[in-house]
Amino acid sequence: MEGKVETQIVLTKPLSLDGDSNDEYRAPNMLQRVLSLLKNVPPIFNIPKSQLQFYGESVYCVGDDMLGKCNSKQSPSERITAVVAWSISTLRPMTFGVAPYNPILGETHHVSSGTLNVLLEQISHHPPVSALHATDEKENLELLLCQHPVPKFCGTSIEAEVRGTRQLRLRNHGETYVMNSPNLSIKFFPVPGVEWTGNDRIRCHETDLEAELSYGGKSFLGLRGNPRSIRGKIFKSSSMKPLFEINGHWDKIVTVKDLSSGEVKVIYNSKEAISGLQTPVVKDPKGVWPSESALVWGEVSQGILHKDWVKAREAKKAVEEKQRELSKDRELKGETWAPKHFIVSYSKEGGWDCSPIEKSVPPAPIVVPFNT
Repeated sequence: MEGKVETQIVLTKPLSLDGDSNDEYRAPNMLQRVLSLLKNVPPIFNIPKSQLQFYGESVYCVGDDMLGKCNSKQSPSERITAVVAWSISTLRPMTFGVAPYNPILGETHHVSSGTLNVLLEQISHHPPVSALHATDEKENLELLLCQHPVPKFCGTSIEAEVRGTRQLRLRNHGETYVMNSPNLSIKFFPVPGVEWTGNDRIRCHETDLEAELSYGGKSFLGLRGNPRSIRGKIFKSSSMKPLFEINGHWDKIVTVKDLSSGEVKVIYNSKEAISGLQTPVVKDPKGVWPSESALVWGEVSQGILHKDWVKAREAKKAVEEKQRELSKDRELKGETWAPKHFIVSYSKEGGWDCSPIEKSVPPAPIVVPFNT
């Protein structure tokens, strides 16, 4: 078994660059996996962790200090370039045929990595909406995310549009970077696979700088394009004047070219950023909240890791039935559920939005070990 286990708190290794080819959690049959998309996913098709943990790991499990670099750069152009590199680092290889647990309403995930404290909460179950708040008082930065994946069947694939925005605030510089996320494309034919596709836009109003990134994908026959390619540019928002060109692959190297000088330099190295990532450990078992992902799904994860599918199935059923009972109880009492850590709003025009109740995230009982 991987990770630290304390009173059914189960943590497993994060998805990393080398995890794409060394994955123990592959579905046994593609057709079964396709059929399972039409109903609740049985544990044999689950990776032993929640979707909430996936979102969190993309922020706190990084081999290189990508966020710190955003804050330490001297010029606005250097900082937005560093933000672009950090945004790329949040993409991880996904495995076809398996899926994380769908987080229950009110589920949380609270982890610290050095001085960065990260807190996530599932603020809606139908539809699934996740909120993330991260603060680093030493670096004086803050990250806020409200994410809502919307899947759409497209014949030979499922396109999951990742709605919502991310905001990275560099308080030392008085700058806020607003960005979206590329989409996730799950292809069934002719070659099954999972790819990041679409566009990502990063903008800072305070510096009048903006970046546009385009993520490549294979054609239906797999003959054109590279599924992990990145092309883009950094430009002045007001004049649309291009300043830099971005090229590369998110699972290899990404470079930026200064259009005024012609200088080309590497801004992102995937092996340094997302290889050999450390599994979080429980530092303070008593401090773990009952709503913590690693505890909520602990018995299910244990069953999956031991390939005890009966135990995993029964444990997952117990989690889901408890949620249905809580929902019925609230309905009978006329109560409306509200998140504990976020203020949430929704509108047809703007979609889901959230703001943290507390100004900063406290240190967590679960921590990411330092790389040795």
